[in-house]
Amino acid sequence: MPQTLIKTVGSNGQISLGKSYAGKQVLIEEREPGVLLIRTAKVIPDNEAWLHQPAVAAPLYAAMAWAVEHPAQESDLDALANDFNVQEHG
Repeated sequence: MPQTLIKTVGSNGQISLGKSYAGKQVLIEEREPGVLLIRTAKVIPDNEAWLHQPAVAAPLYAAMAWAVEHPAQESDLDALANDFNVQEHG
């Protein structure tokens, strides 16, 4: 149900939306002079927008799913070095 609040704009031009909005980003649209629409939003920085393109996002999500199914584990560096030496010297 819509709720109407009355707030006073301070001398510095700011209003408080309350603690439930602390740290959140909001879009403020001025629909016409004196009419503002405030909505919470998730903003994607320009330099990260490419990560949300379908061609990039699909393999990225697949890689993250693989990482969840295959947790990191300690490597045996001696065994890796031996494998490398065997492959290198054939």
